[in-house]
Amino acid sequence: MNKILIDLLLVGSGGFFGSGGRYLLSTWVDQRWKGLQFPLGTLSVNVIGCLLIGWVLAWGESKEFFDERTRLLIVTGFLGGFTTFSTFGYESFALIQKGALPSMLLSIGLNVCLGLLAVWAGHSLAKL
Repeated sequence: MNKILIDLLLVGSGGFFGSGGRYLLSTWVDQRWKGLQFPLGTLSVNVIGCLLIGWVLAWGESKEFFDERTRLLIVTGFLGGFTTFSTFGYESFALIQKGALPSMLLSIGLNVCLGLLAVWAGHSLAKL
């Protein structure tokens, strides 16, 4: 089979499960905390996705676990499908349109700061 086709199938397969996981977790969080007027599901997925990518990449590199195809499946496919920065951008824009500037600024600040902190935490955990 052609290398590009195999790579595409790996990324697509990982993305299918990552996107499904994103949908399930985000929906669950948003339903659990209804009425917040804040995209908590997206924040949760972004922080967890950042934690996972920090841990997976640091652990995989330290154990020499990742070859190119494993990285395509797990990092590009699964975690790329799981994280939601396109949704983050849209929800931030929607908050501006609703006139909810404080909520938009809080959402952006928390997603960026907690996401970076989670990447660091995942990376640090993998080094233990």
